[in-house]
Amino acid sequence: MNSYYTNYNNEERAVLVGLEISHQKGKLPALLDDLKGLAETAGLNVLDVIIQKRSTPHPGTFFGRGKIQEISNRCSELNAAVLVCGHELTPVQLRNLENLLKIKVIDRTQLILDIFAQRARSREGKLQVELAQLNYLLPRLTGKGEEMSRLGAGIGTRGPGETKLETDRRRIRKRISDLKRQLAEVRKHRKLHRKKRCGMLFPLVSLVGYTNAGKSTLLNALTGAGVLAEDKLFATLDPTTRRVVLPTNDTILMTDTVGFIQDLPHHLIAAFRATLEEVLEADLLLHVVDASHPQFEDQINAVEEVLKSLKTDQKPVILVLNKVDSINDKIIIKREWKRNYLDTVEISAKYGRGLQNLLAKISAALSERKICINFLIPYDRVPVISLLHHHGKVLKKEYKEDGIKIEVIIEKVWADRVKKIIKNENYQS
Repeated sequence: MNSYYTNYNNEERAVLVGLEISHQKGKLPALLDDLKGLAETAGLNVLDVIIQKRSTPHPGTFFGRGKIQEISNRCSELNAAVLVCGHELTPVQLRNLENLLKIKVIDRTQLILDIFAQRARSREGKLQVELAQLNYLLPRLTGKGEEMSRLGAGIGTRGPGETKLETDRRRIRKRISDLKRQLAEVRKHRKLHRKKRCGMLFPLVSLVGYTNAGKSTLLNALTGAGVLAEDKLFATLDPTTRRVVLPTNDTILMTDTVGFIQDLPHHLIAAFRATLEEVLEADLLLHVVDASHPQFEDQINAVEEVLKSLKTDQKPVILVLNKVDSINDKIIIKREWKRNYLDTVEISAKYGRGLQNLLAKISAALSERKICINFLIPYDRVPVISLLHHHGKVLKKEYKEDGIKIEVIIEKVWADRVKKIIKNENYQS
């Protein structure tokens, strides 16, 4: 992937604008708070925030004509170069707003894509970002004309923006096709790596949570992984897996995943599905929450929605309330969540508070459910028997022509691990 974006010494001056729709009262403050964080992460200098209340968005301009005039006057007064809308705009709305305001207009999706273009480091991450950008850009080509040649500086122009006027729909569709083919190859390799991990004698634990909740900081605190951890949204995109030793001396694999956000654009969920599939393979999820955030309950629900879309809402989860060093009062969970958490633990990943308690909770979660099960262990998988003796109680052993039949009482997580090892051609003893 080419490096489409450029770093700038001077921050672009920006005005944020949001629309409060009648049936969504109360949601705008959190949305604008996220938007401000996204804008600052992208390198924008936020000068002002403008809000309009309407029953429905205007179909042609999203905002009403009077509010657009107010926005135009304010942008001129502040000498703003960019207007950032807190919602996703249709191609028509985006074009009309730019024609009326005479400045660059970007929407929330475009802003997130811009940040992802800056943050992607791995080949897979770069391919996924470019694919998401092109899928976003394709329907917005019509009517752009010379404006599509505006690539060259600033927020909203990074990534696969049009650099030549002859770039058209056909070329973009071809590039999308090429990217899908390349991603299919990358996913094939990732699947092999994941299969090898499944063949190891370690349970998989995935960190999930809202962006900037402290997942990377927690992974670093537990493993010394050295993952980039900044007080910014989407500080890291690429998953990182490290070994963690539990108080019981058992070893697990812990994976840091990309952070979520409210109303995560569908382009990104689709493009990053391969990365998010790390969550699907996990035996246990740690839902990391920024407990110091005023809307942390809404953030919990936003993460749960994404997990549900990935069909992982039945996996066991521990709720990890992070950043308790930043709050004075004890956290009180005021309502039931959309899922029943196995446990809740308060920590400060930054200062190392509560980490031993968290590891103990993980141990308990992985070992609490015991089942009686029969295995037929192939003779080329005999080392697995030591795992059964270590983690379970072997009741019966019988030698057959095609393997060793064993009846054992064992924790379900280890039973599932043994099943994967038996079926896995990449088994590692």
